[in-house]
Parts: sequence; C-alpha cells; structure tokens
Amino acid sequence: MTQQLDTYNETLVSVRWTEDTLELLDQRVLPGQIDYLKLTEVSHVWHGIHELVVRGAPAIGIAAAYGVVLGSLNKGAQAREQWLQQVLADAEYLATARPTAVNLFWALDRMKAKAQALVETSIPVEELSAHLLEEAQAIHLEDERVCRSIGEHAVTLFEDGMGVLTHCNAGGLATARYGTALAPMYIAKERGMELRVYADETRPVLQGARLTAFELQQAGIDVTLICDNMAAMVMKKGLIQAVIVGTDRVAANGDVANKIGTYGVAVLAKAHGIPFYVACPVSTIDMDTPHGDLIPIEERNESEITEAFGTRTAPQGVKVYNPAFDVTPNEYVTAIITEHGILKPPFHQSLQALMENLKAK
Repeated sequence: MTQQLDTYNETLVSVRWTEDTLELLDQRVLPGQIDYLKLTEVSHVWHGIHELVVRGAPAIGIAAAYGVVLGSLNKGAQAREQWLQQVLADAEYLATARPTAVNLFWALDRMKAKAQALVETSIPVEELSAHLLEEAQAIHLEDERVCRSIGEHAVTLFEDGMGVLTHCNAGGLATARYGTALAPMYIAKERGMELRVYADETRPVLQGARLTAFELQQAGIDVTLICDNMAAMVMKKGLIQAVIVGTDRVAANGDVANKIGTYGVAVLAKAHGIPFYVACPVSTIDMDTPHGDLIPIEERNESEITEAFGTRTAPQGVKVYNPAFDVTPNEYVTAIITEHGILKPPFHQSLQALMENLKAK
C-alpha cells in the first residue's frame, strides 16, 4: 500500500493564504528556524520575492498571484475600471521583483486576464477581489497537482539504489508541494524505492545545504550534502547514476536557465556519461524566447559572496560578479520532464509538439 509522506505539514509550506493575509515561510533563515512572515501589502510581496523570502520559480508565481489579490482588497468603493487599473499596475510592479523565472510572469498574466474578465461581468465591484482570490488559489492548487504528475513521470527514469545528484532546491519549498526535481524522490520513497541523493550545497546562498538537505532529511530520504566543487569526484567514484535539476525558464530550443552552477554540473555529467534531467511544469517553458542567450540573467548583490551570512570572507573593495543563474545549452540535457510526460531531443521539435497538442485540447 502506498504510504503518503507527512513531509508537507504546516511547518514546510512555502506559501499560504489566511484571512486576507499572505504568509511566506522565510527561507532565508532555514534550517535554523521556522518563521512565517505575514504580508498585507503589495510592496511586502515584492520585497519577499526579491529578497528570497520565497524562492523557486513556481512558488514565486504563486506568491505574486496572491500579491495581486492583496493589492485589490479594500477597494470596494472604487469604480470597476479603477479596480482593474489598480490590479494591472500591481501586476506590473510585481513583475519587476525578479527577471529570470518565467513562472512569475505567467502567473501575473493569468491574474491580469482574470481581472479583465471579471470587470466585464455583473459581479458587484465589492466582490471582485473574492473572485480574483479564487484564481490565485487555483494557481496554487494546480501547482501541487502538476508537481505530483512531474514526479510520477520522472520516477520511471530511476531504479532502486541509484545515486542521484541535484543542484539548488527544486523541492516542496520551491513549489506548492512535492517540488519538481525532488518530486520523484518523494514518490520513490512512497513506493519503497531507495534513492541515494547527493545535494550540492549551491553557492553562494546555500539553497542545497539549507533547503534541499533539510527537507529531504525531514522526509527520511537518504541525502548526502557535498560542496559544489566535489561533484566531479563524486561522479568519477561511480556514486552518481543520474542528475536531476529544476529550472526557472526553458527556451524554445531546450536551453535551460537554472541556479548558477547548473551548467557546470551538466558539463560534468556529460563527461562522465551520466544522464542530465530537467524537471519543470509547462508554465516554465517560454516558447517566445528562441534560445538561452536571450534569457535575462539576474545579477544579485555582491554581499552574497563577500559577506555571506554576516561574516566577511573577501577583501574590501574586491570586484565581484554574482549572477544568480546560468544557462545550460540543450545539447547537455538528456530529457525535460513535464506534467505531460518526458520530452527528448531534438527539443525544438518536442517542445513545439507539446505546446501544439496542449493548444488543440
């Protein structure tokens, strides 16, 4: 009988909505403490996304959707057109919080479209925000189902006892539940399969150490933490049989933007003959971006490198380059796993065929 894991209790939910308040699990302080920030203003949500209180492409999109709702509340006295203009302005503002994760823009586009449809109905203006909230909640619930489906497809690529390397955090903390790259690990656990997970620490802010290792350990999954620069040796020793990562954006040709360091892991995997898998929802696929060179790459504050976690480790005045993401060319990607199945190269064809099939439904 399938055992449902109790991993996703209230202490590990990244985003939740409670009585007109958005609550975000502050991932900056994990695993040392579990702290929820209660947000009631759009500007609070913007800073929550920008400052990595919430991170992971799907979770960012969910948080932004609820942020739009926050901005629309308590405006019952406004005319319908004023309500709509406020929603559209808030969505545009939230879209500036982080540039790389396409789920942010996808979720905001859904919220804008819903708001525009609502103002054309006979629903009283004071009730519009409640209906807008339903769209944000739908995005939230859909992500949970999507992640489960990604995991169901991805787990077929693994065998009992395999060593699997992952980079950054693409688990339940980065999504509504289960995650993308970590979803097959949870489902394998349910089915009695044992996977030996190796988690890169993921410099410079250590999402692998603080988040991936934490949530997998909480779930009772065999996880070993390694420094980023240990991946090559671990592969050479034969401890890794597959790599799986999440992504913040997939270009139309299958180039993949993910946390900085992912490209290096992909190159190492290819050199050692190890498959490199990318797990993502369809909402992360950007068919309007032809290739990875056109994906905007966020550059973050130099203090993440020079003064990580409050301790200065670099000389004053040294120049710093701190891109948050890199792009893995499609030739290093073995397969892209979505909620609709596993896509194989050539990706410009398989991605296009997937999108056409979805449009036809």
